[in-house]
Amino acid sequence: MEADLTDNRIVIRPLRADDVDAVYEAVRESIKEVAPWLPWCHPDYSREETSAFISSLAEEANAAQDYGFAIVDAETNAFLGGIGINQINHIHRIGNLGYWVRTSCTRRGVAASAARQMARFGFRELGLLRLEIVVAIGNHASQRVAEKAGATREGILRKRLLIHGQSHDAVLYSLVAEDLED
Repeated sequence: MEADLTDNRIVIRPLRADDVDAVYEAVRESIKEVAPWLPWCHPDYSREETSAFISSLAEEANAAQDYGFAIVDAETNAFLGGIGINQINHIHRIGNLGYWVRTSCTRRGVAASAARQMARFGFRELGLLRLEIVVAIGNHASQRVAEKAGATREGILRKRLLIHGQSHDAVLYSLVAEDLED
């Protein structure tokens, strides 16, 4: 990403090595709410896992497979959460859009705004034609985010997600560039 994305309320920018402490703190704050839905989040989540994840992002982006970013407050630069596009299928020009927001900053429209901005990045900068948001059936908060971002609910995918060794049905949402036209 050549320039940060912003709506003047939040900024989406690449994660940096100096973000490790802020990301780690946000994850630890949010374990109870995030761990049931995201396989990387667990009660013993460590600072070392945060550091390894951030360190891996440049290589993943260079391989055009995984783009992970920070969501920060435009005014204070406080870390609010993470967002990214991964699981890119270059043949069909499809990617997966994922997001999470720290517990203390939920219910403020942060995730929906970030999802729309990240989708625009995926369409304009990565040349994707479709983004999918795959949400565990019990994750109602992320389903609301997808809907507020303008995604279309397409159906239920049986046993689509494996989270902490347990299979979960998932709701499939999609975004295409036309969904973001204002």
